[in-house]
Amino acid sequence: MDKESKKYLKLSGLEPLVITPESNFINVGERTNVAGSKKFLRLIKERNFEEALSVARDQVENGAQIIDINMDDGLIDGKEAMVKFLHLVMAEPDIARVPIMIDSSKWEIIEAGLQVVQGKCVVNSISLKEGEAQFIQQATLIRRYGAAVIIMAFDETGQADNYERRIEIAKRSYDILVQQVNLPPEDIIFDLNIFPVATGMDEHRKNAVDFIEATRWVRENLPHCSVSGGVSNVSFSFRGNNTVREAMHSVFLYHAIQAGMNIGIVNPTMLEVYDDIPKDLLDHVEDVMLDRREDATERLLDFAETVKGTLKESAIDLSWREENLQSRITRALVKGIDQYIIEDIEAARQSVSKPIEVIEGHLMIGMNVVGDLFGSGKMFLPQVVKSARVMKKAVAYLLPYIEEEKLKNPVEDEKSNAGKVLMATVKGDVHDIGKNIVSVVLACNNYEIIDLGVMVPPENIIAEAKKHQVDVIGLSGLITPSLDEMVFLAKEMERQDFKVPLLIGGATTSKAHTAVKIDPEYQHAVVHVLDASRAVTVVGDLLQKERSFAFKKELKLEYESFRRNFLKRQKIKEYISIEAARNNKFAIDWKHTEIIKPKKLGVQVISNFDLELLRSYIDWTPFFRSWELHGRYPDILKDEVVGAQATELFKDAQHLLERINSENLLQAKAVFGLFEANTIQDDDIAIVQPENFKPETKIFRTLRQQSKKASGKPNIALSDFIAPKDTGIQDYIGCFCVTTGFGADELAAAFRADNDDYNSIMVKALADRLAEAFAEYLHQKVRKEDWGYAISERLSNDELIKEQYKGIRPAPGYPACPDHLEKETIWEVLNVKESIGVALTESLAMWPAASVSGYYFGNPEARYFGLGKIKEDQVTDFAQRKGITIEKATKWLQPNIAD
Repeated sequence: MDKESKKYLKLSGLEPLVITPESNFINVGERTNVAGSKKFLRLIKERNFEEALSVARDQVENGAQIIDINMDDGLIDGKEAMVKFLHLVMAEPDIARVPIMIDSSKWEIIEAGLQVVQGKCVVNSISLKEGEAQFIQQATLIRRYGAAVIIMAFDETGQADNYERRIEIAKRSYDILVQQVNLPPEDIIFDLNIFPVATGMDEHRKNAVDFIEATRWVRENLPHCSVSGGVSNVSFSFRGNNTVREAMHSVFLYHAIQAGMNIGIVNPTMLEVYDDIPKDLLDHVEDVMLDRREDATERLLDFAETVKGTLKESAIDLSWREENLQSRITRALVKGIDQYIIEDIEAARQSVSKPIEVIEGHLMIGMNVVGDLFGSGKMFLPQVVKSARVMKKAVAYLLPYIEEEKLKNPVEDEKSNAGKVLMATVKGDVHDIGKNIVSVVLACNNYEIIDLGVMVPPENIIAEAKKHQVDVIGLSGLITPSLDEMVFLAKEMERQDFKVPLLIGGATTSKAHTAVKIDPEYQHAVVHVLDASRAVTVVGDLLQKERSFAFKKELKLEYESFRRNFLKRQKIKEYISIEAARNNKFAIDWKHTEIIKPKKLGVQVISNFDLELLRSYIDWTPFFRSWELHGRYPDILKDEVVGAQATELFKDAQHLLERINSENLLQAKAVFGLFEANTIQDDDIAIVQPENFKPETKIFRTLRQQSKKASGKPNIALSDFIAPKDTGIQDYIGCFCVTTGFGADELAAAFRADNDDYNSIMVKALADRLAEAFAEYLHQKVRKEDWGYAISERLSNDELIKEQYKGIRPAPGYPACPDHLEKETIWEVLNVKESIGVALTESLAMWPAASVSGYYFGNPEARYFGLGKIKEDQVTDFAQRKGITIEKATKWLQPNIAD
C-alpha cells in the first residue's frame, strides 16, 4: 500500500472519523465549553451533570462531528469537572461515538482528560508560548496518549498576527513535532488565529487574507497537517447585524476552505447561500475580506446600515434568463427550477448534431456543478433531489429524439456512463426512502441505476446483477432480520465468484455489523455507507481505475482492524447467567404501586381516521434527518447552516400534506386492545382476552438484560412492569398497530412516473411521520380515555415527543424488545391483518411501511431501556418458552447474542 495514502487525520470515539481530502468541512461543536455556552457553565457550576450531558447529546444529534469540552473557569475545579464529565460521556454511546476535543489552557486538565477519554481524541491546545522545552514535553506525552493536537500560532514573543508570523511559527512547530517528537504529521492541526476585520484599525485590514494565505502556505508546505479556527471571530465588528455577519462568514469560509481550512467551529454561517449573497453586499464583503480597497471598511460600514434588519427574501429575480444557454441550464439544475428547462433543452438540442450530446454536454456540465456544491457543503440533499427532478424532466424530453437517432444509426455505441449500480431493499423488508435517496444522488453523478425495489430475494439480486453486468451492488434494510439477508447474499456472491463491490446501508446497519458479520464472508470490497452524501465518493473510489485497487485494499485492512478491536471490546464485557439476571430483576413494591383498571377491555378498530387531526402530533425532527438535514425542529428552521434549506423543505412538505389531506390520498387505520395481564415464570406476560373476542390466554415473551451490572442496578425485562401472578394483584397491558401507509406507494409511484423523485421521496417521508404521529395520538387517547390512568394529563406536543407521560409504548424490534417474533403474537391478539389490512412480511416487517406497532404499559415505574447483548443460555431458554427450535431463536436474536 502507498504509505502516503494512509496519512490522513484519523480520530475516533466509538466510531472512526477519517478526514481525507474528499471529506466535507469538519464542524466542531463548542456548546460543551464553559466559555462558549452560558447554559453549560451554569449546569457545571450547579453540578447538574445529567442535564449537561444533554447539551453534548444535542450537539451530536445536530451534526457536530467532534465535540469540544472545556472546563476552564475560576469558580470550577476544572480537573475534577473534566474527569467526571468525560466519564459520563464515555458511558453514553450516542455521545461517545464522536471524537472528543479536550480543550484547556491548563496542562493538568488536558492530561487528566487524556487519561479518561476513549478512542483517539484531539488536544486543544499547546503552543511555543512557554518555550521549546515545555512544548516538546507536552507533545511527547500527547503522542504517548495517542491523541491528535491543535497547535496555536503563538510563541515566546506573542500571538501571530500577520502572514509572516503565522507561517514562521507553524514551520517551527511542525519541524519540532515531526523531527524531534516524532509526532505523525497527520495528527497536527494548526489554529492560525482568526481575528476580526473591518474594525477601523489599519493594522487589522489584512487579518482575513493573512489567515487564508497562511492556510494555503501551511497546506502546501507542511504535508498532511490540518488547519482549524473559530470563524465567528472574523465578524465581531458587526455584532447586531446578522445579515452582514452571515455574508462575512460565508465569504470567509468559502475562501478559507479553498485554501485548505478543513476543521473549525462554524456557528453563524450559511454556506449554501454564498452564490446567493446579493451582488452589492458580496462585493463590499469581499473587498474587506481580501483587502481589495483602501476604503473597504468604510464602504462596508456605510452599506451595512442599508441592509441592517432587512429580510433576505426578495422578489423573484429572472435576470438569469438573460445569461447564455449553458449558464441557464446549470442554474436550473442547481436551483431545482424546472419552469424553463424544456425551452432551454430544446434550444440546446438545436445547437448540437445529436440529441445525446445535450445529456453528455449541457446537462452533465450542470450536474457536475451540483455534485461539486454538494460535496463542498454548499448544497444539501433536498436541493440535490430537486436537481434530479429537473434532470429527469430534461432527459424525458430528449428520449424520443435519442430513440429516433438510434434508428438512423443502429450500430452506433450507446452513451457511456460512470458505472452501473444495482440497488435493492433486501427480502422481507419494505423500507426504501434511504435507498431511493442514494439512487437519486448517484444518478445525478452519471451512474446508471438498476433499482429492484423492495423485498427483493437474493436470487433476484444475483440474477439481475449478472444480467446487467453491474459495477456495484447496493443493499438497504431497516429491520434487524435484513442484516441476516445481507450476510447470506455476501456468502452467495462469494460462492458464485462475484468480484463486484457491495455497499451496505439502512437504519439498522452499521460499520460494526458490516465489518464483523458481512465483510468476512466476501473476499472483495464491502463498505458501509452512512448516508447519501458519502455514497458518491465511495462509489467513485471503488470504480476509479487509478484509485480502486488501493482503496479496496485499504477497506479490507480497515475493516479487519475494526473487527479485531470490536471483538476484543466485546470479550471485555461481563455477563451473568439468565438465572442470576432474574434474581436481579427490577423490583416494584406491588402492594403500594398504583394500578388502574381500563375503562374498556378488549379490542377496538379505527377506520378512515382524519389525518388532519395528526398534524399537531408530528415530530418533524426525524423528517429533516431523513433528508440529511441535522437539527431539532423548530430551531432547525433558523439554523445558521441549514436553516434556509430546512425552511424550504418544510414549506414543500406542508404543501404536499395539504394536498394529501384535502384529496384523501392516504388512509389512516388503527387497531388496539387492552387486556387483563400478569407476569408468569419471570419473563412471560400472560394476557386474557375478553369473551367477546378470543376467549383464550396469549403469552408475550420478553427478554432480560444479561450484562453484569453495578451494585444496585437491576437487569430489566419488560415483564418486570406487570404484576406477577403470585401477588394476587390483577394488572393490565395493551397493544396496538396503526398505519397511514395505504396509498403511499401508489402516490409515490405516480410522482416517480412523472420524473418527480423529490415528491416521491417526500410522500413516503410524510407517511412515516404521520404513522408515528398516529401512534402518539392513539397512546394519548388510551392513557386519558380508554385506559384512563392519566385523565388529567395536559402535555404539549414537545412534551409528548420527550416522552414525559406516564407509561411506555415499546415496540418489537426496538431496544427494549428486539425480538420481531413477538409481532406475530400482537397480530394474533388483535387480528391486525383482518381488522385493518396491515400485513407482516416473512422477515416480519410491516406492510404498508408507514405503520407502527407495540405494547402499552401503564405502570408509573415503567421505563424504556436497551436489552443489549444476551448469552446463549437465554437464547435456549427463550426457544423453550416460545416452543421453537434453538436454530430459529438464534436466527431472530442473532444481532443481540454476545460473541
